[in-house]
Amino acid sequence: MANEEDDPIIQEIDVFLARSLLEKLYLFQYPIRPASMTYDDVTHLSAKIKPKQQKVELEMAIDTLNPNYCRSKGEQIALNVDGTCTDETSTYSSKLMDKQTFCSSQAASNVSRYAAAVYKKGELHLTPLHGILQLRPSFTYLDKADAKHREREAANEGGDSSQDEAEDDVKQITVRFSRPETEQARQRRVQSYEFLQKRQAEEHWVHLHYYGLKDSRSEHERQYLFSQGHGLAENTELIKSPSEYLMMLMPPSIEEENDKPVAPSNVLSMAQLRTLPLADQIKILMKNVKVMPFANLMSLLGSGTDSTAVLRCIQQVAMLVQGNWVVKSDVLYPKDTSSPHSGVPAEVLCRGRDFVMWKFTQDRWVVRKEVAAVTKLCPEDVKDFLEHMSVARINKGWEFMLPYDEDFVKKHPDIVQRQHMLWMGIQAKLEKVYNLLKEHLTPKKQEAQSAHPLLISGEQRVSMAKAKVKQNYGQLEKEFQKQKAEMKSNDTSAKMDISSIRIKEEPVSDEEPMDTSAYEGMNNGVVNGLHAEEDSMGSLNGHLPGGCIDRVAQELKAFVSSTFKKQFVLTLSELKRLFNLHLASLPPGHMLFSGISDKMLQDMVLDTGCKQILVPFPPQTAASPDELKVYALWEAGDTYDQHRQVLLEIFSKNYRVRRNVIQSQLSQECGEDLNKQEVDRVLKDCCVSYGGMWYLKGTVQS
Repeated sequence: MANEEDDPIIQEIDVFLARSLLEKLYLFQYPIRPASMTYDDVTHLSAKIKPKQQKVELEMAIDTLNPNYCRSKGEQIALNVDGTCTDETSTYSSKLMDKQTFCSSQAASNVSRYAAAVYKKGELHLTPLHGILQLRPSFTYLDKADAKHREREAANEGGDSSQDEAEDDVKQITVRFSRPETEQARQRRVQSYEFLQKRQAEEHWVHLHYYGLKDSRSEHERQYLFSQGHGLAENTELIKSPSEYLMMLMPPSIEEENDKPVAPSNVLSMAQLRTLPLADQIKILMKNVKVMPFANLMSLLGSGTDSTAVLRCIQQVAMLVQGNWVVKSDVLYPKDTSSPHSGVPAEVLCRGRDFVMWKFTQDRWVVRKEVAAVTKLCPEDVKDFLEHMSVARINKGWEFMLPYDEDFVKKHPDIVQRQHMLWMGIQAKLEKVYNLLKEHLTPKKQEAQSAHPLLISGEQRVSMAKAKVKQNYGQLEKEFQKQKAEMKSNDTSAKMDISSIRIKEEPVSDEEPMDTSAYEGMNNGVVNGLHAEEDSMGSLNGHLPGGCIDRVAQELKAFVSSTFKKQFVLTLSELKRLFNLHLASLPPGHMLFSGISDKMLQDMVLDTGCKQILVPFPPQTAASPDELKVYALWEAGDTYDQHRQVLLEIFSKNYRVRRNVIQSQLSQECGEDLNKQEVDRVLKDCCVSYGGMWYLKGTVQS
């Protein structure tokens, strides 16, 4: 008791377990930094990895202008390694040792006891580490220098013995036949160090893209170090009731466990299910049922379950399709598994099943032959996909097994919007993998009408339109009063009457039915928060007052301007991805959710002082049209504007360029001898390095 009084508790800190980067987070331990080495963004020239061996190799630049750097030694090492001639295979193209390679080794075999911790606002977020790698300098360039030396010696000796070779044209050759290898000899050979080294050397290197500390992707990935569920769904392991905690301290004896009847491995009673954490309960239910409305899921979890926590958990293991939740493909087909029918790996199965799920987000009907033709999978696998979520109808195809859940869509529009953005990301991946045509992307009108088989008369449509007008009237009146107050504060003499506001009445067409549900309204031309039609300003004018349109344009301009000041070069695809992340961070009902078209976004990019760079992509490129559109900030107002403009002119004529060409062109055009740090700064702003070549950001085709 005396010791406890002397050592009081100063502060209690909540601990959260983050799972977003589980089995993906590695800790790199660098050696003590020498005086001529810096570990900032500029010095990372290239990186590659062998995933199976967890082996990483980094190439980092050496500051040759540092006073502690010995230039004569650097020149001597480069001469020993590359010789006097320089070509594409040279290790040091600048004839100076200006870079160093670091190779990794595993620091610990068992890293389950280690985690990365982030402290923020009185909360400690822990992410388990998947590996700890120690990076040490690699001296393979010395081996290369020795090989060059031996080649030169062999060449010198070869000149003296050329006369002897002419006399010894005929040589005796001994032929030997090896014995059949026994099983014991084969096992010894497989376990030998030489064989293991050969197997490791056969694994190909995978080149990586390095993103700096302040890059937008790095900032986005860093958010995954924080628990997404804040203790409700993600961190159920850290929240235990007194009885559960006592059970952990004093588990039941083995005899008591053996007395319990043993059930089949695939059977779990509801009583046993409710003893598990909430996230595990939802995962087991979705894995067995596969498709379920949210109301049914809440009834299975029992009374008193927090619906907010369930919504957080369900999004980890399922996707929203027609207002119902369908289990994710990677839950049914985990990594390193394969199809029981064809032996196809899990990655291909997940891709094919995602295509079927995505088709059901577009229509209630799917044709089996179309799925098989696109995915190129065997009929048994395709049938399994369809049976998970649909029912076969004779002479019609496969219909989604559950009706459209309109109640859930109306109650949770934010969840629906987030899921819609996720589906747009999946659609972009499927377009690349399967080369989808327009007929696959847009459902036919007859099929679209069959998705909601409701017959609505003309009078009903008019009455529904009037009801919508009455609902929007209150919002329009508030906007009018706000504008009137602003006009009075600015001492303007303009007067306005409520009767001057007219609700745009559009004629009812027989070809296209009016939107009658929240689901249709959300998918009416909105793609990732962007309107798909070209003239979105016309659609905005029909729904927003003039002052609101100006504020939308100001908000959009502020986003585009700040984004290009950070990135300098962006493809339209990357800009749309960043805009979707920006939309996800905004509160519900923000004015930018009114819809921004691709054309409006591109026009705003050009209005903010950016230019489109016509990069000459290779003829056989697999890039999408949005990835072929490259925009760059032409004038940022700093001292490097001229250098960046010269660099962009280079890439308007070349798809990829070597560094020495860029440096010579910059020196020639700018009329000055640029040092390495200045060139690195310009390259960092606009380019990325891959395989020894430099590309504009976003244009690398792996």
